[in-house]
Amino acid sequence: MTGPSGDGASPTGPALGTVPPPARTPAPPVPPALAAALEAELGAAVGLRHALHADPRVSGDEADSRDAVAAALGAPLEPVADTGGLLRLGGPGPAVAVRAELDALPVVEQTGLPFSATGPAAHVCGHDVHVAALVALARAVAVTGPEVLPAPLLAVFQPREEKAPSGAADVVASAAFRAHTPAAVLGVHVQPELPRGVVSARPGPVNASADEIEITVHGRAGHGGYPHRTRDPVLALAQVVVSLQHVVSRRVNPLEAGVVTIGQMTAGSAPNVVPAEATARGTVRALDADRDEILAAVRDVVEHTAAAHGCTGEVRVVPNEPAVVNDDRLASAVAASLGGRRRGERAPAGLVLDTGFRSCGADDFSHYAAGEDAPPDGPNGSSSAPLRLPAMMLFVGTADPDAALGSAPGLHHPAFSPDDAMVGEVARALLAAVVAAGHEITTPPAPPQESR
Repeated sequence: MTGPSGDGASPTGPALGTVPPPARTPAPPVPPALAAALEAELGAAVGLRHALHADPRVSGDEADSRDAVAAALGAPLEPVADTGGLLRLGGPGPAVAVRAELDALPVVEQTGLPFSATGPAAHVCGHDVHVAALVALARAVAVTGPEVLPAPLLAVFQPREEKAPSGAADVVASAAFRAHTPAAVLGVHVQPELPRGVVSARPGPVNASADEIEITVHGRAGHGGYPHRTRDPVLALAQVVVSLQHVVSRRVNPLEAGVVTIGQMTAGSAPNVVPAEATARGTVRALDADRDEILAAVRDVVEHTAAAHGCTGEVRVVPNEPAVVNDDRLASAVAASLGGRRRGERAPAGLVLDTGFRSCGADDFSHYAAGEDAPPDGPNGSSSAPLRLPAMMLFVGTADPDAALGSAPGLHHPAFSPDDAMVGEVARALLAAVVAAGHEITTPPAPPQESR
């Protein structure tokens, strides 16, 4: 999950009154031959996972990982977004796109695994699992024949999920991606906030927006023994940080989720000097709270609190990701394919369905459904026309069901690493979702019934 996003993901309950519309018609079951082919591919996929994990590449440097994926697929990848690749399986017509992230994080791994990375980068967000699962799915489809699916499959091996500029935004803007006429996009993420064996599929917001903020408070420098001759920006900034914690508790509807986090503060060069300025950096997240209202409240707090201390304050916002919002109808179709609407119902993919999980983590997967304008005349033949696609993010649990949630290392922790069996769990969830999504985009809506 994106750098300022994966830290501290905290689940919340489902929004009140959220009832997704039913799928057009129930999706057919996963073809048995395709399910068997997927199982046969999992051993090789685990081997690929080990190779990617042992030799990770950070955002913008994924070419080697992309080439390893192409070798595992036994097919060339169509270039996209500089270091990413596309593989289409199936004939013409609208396709179901499935995204997997190629990049690792600039973290020194502490898992102790026999295939642990030894350099300054590590797959501690599960991207190696996602990629291996998508490769297994693509190979199974190729072996069985793409015609067994309701719609063609477009495998998207995306770069730069963890760092701006967003790889997802560049993929969506590219002529290469659009040429495949994607009609739905699926994503998946391992999730240590869910128990092992649980897959979450729900409509509406499931990951928060995430914007970075840089706060600067300007004061008057001077001697620490003559504070009345100064205007102390450190004291003002300290009060700003405390007051920002009231933004969510007093300026946001308590039934809506938002988070303001300050993770870095910098000021001064000597202990007996009041500096001229103090700075802080953090993130602002909004799940279903109003993103613009929270940012406006942050500006108010910074400017007025600084002024109360005789200083001036300013905020620079670095936009990052919008919220990930699952399409209602697509979510309903996928949830039904996975086995019902309640935790406790065993799914055909061997998983238990959950429809309540949400997180204030963030993910650039949001760009696939955001409908934002692509940069005109971009480097990859991008188009400026908005592209709005039904999108669906699945979460597959990794936590020990017998342990307290949060007791084991989480996403982005140097010791986080799902076990190899998660490659199969993620691949099975994706297969069920691909069948459901393909059925949904190729089945015409039922004609309206006449009222009597």
